[in-house]
Amino acid sequence: MTEPDRALVAASERVLATRARSFRWGAVFLPRAARAEAAVVYAFCRLVDDLADDAPDVETAARALEAVRAELVGDAPARPLIAAYGQICAARGVGTGPALDLLRGMQNDLRPVRVPDDAALLDYCYCVAGTVGLMMCGVLGVTAPAASGPAIALGQAMQLTNICRDVAEDAGLGRVYIPAVRLAARGVTPDEVLAGTADRRAVAAVVADLLALADGRYQAAEAGMHHIPARARVAILVAARLYRAIGARIARQSYDPWRGRAVVPWTTKLLLVGRALLDVPSIRPAGHVEGMTT
Repeated sequence: MTEPDRALVAASERVLATRARSFRWGAVFLPRAARAEAAVVYAFCRLVDDLADDAPDVETAARALEAVRAELVGDAPARPLIAAYGQICAARGVGTGPALDLLRGMQNDLRPVRVPDDAALLDYCYCVAGTVGLMMCGVLGVTAPAASGPAIALGQAMQLTNICRDVAEDAGLGRVYIPAVRLAARGVTPDEVLAGTADRRAVAAVVADLLALADGRYQAAEAGMHHIPARARVAILVAARLYRAIGARIARQSYDPWRGRAVVPWTTKLLLVGRALLDVPSIRPAGHVEGMTT
């Protein structure tokens, strides 16, 4: 890398170290080159997220996201981080599709969020997190077409976990990601969630159901871990296990999102990292049967 590239990577790694509470634990297991590229990808995604969330008004956020789109597709000169992200994606065969879908998801957050059903929820989760799984496939050298599904599933699982953890916080921002059809089945409306007047036990029951949906996505992701090169596999398994543990903490709070933000203690994180390291050797490559590989 040239000197400016190294400076940008260093800045991106600082963003990863300070903003990615779970993934940074897994990132330490990545090969050096992959860790550098993963940091740039993370910094790009964080930039997009911050442009949507930290703007003073919707119009400013919309213009900022449109500027990123223009830089990605070559309609405007790209700032260094976006140029570096684009170079990585081009070199790794990712293309601009996942980033454009990420922008679509962030643009949806600029208006009051109401999600009608599971299909809309999973599409949103794909846009803002499943796309990151596709980006990481490129960074990690994953080439099997069959890996895309598990990669998207992991991103969706993580975002579902975020949604379940942040119900109260999101309501304060005018956002309800819990599908209206699931709330209605429990006798609750999105407006009641926004107002903080929803029956907490009813919302907790919906949160429990969504975490079960997330668990299915985590299982699908782990079933595809064999597509990831061996060393990088450790990093992704660690990140997945740590994120899944947030759901377990929510369960310990009776699934009630108003009981405070669920946080996994560092001692538990260390235990989960150790277990993931022990489990990695049991992940077999595609086509493996005991005593023989294909």
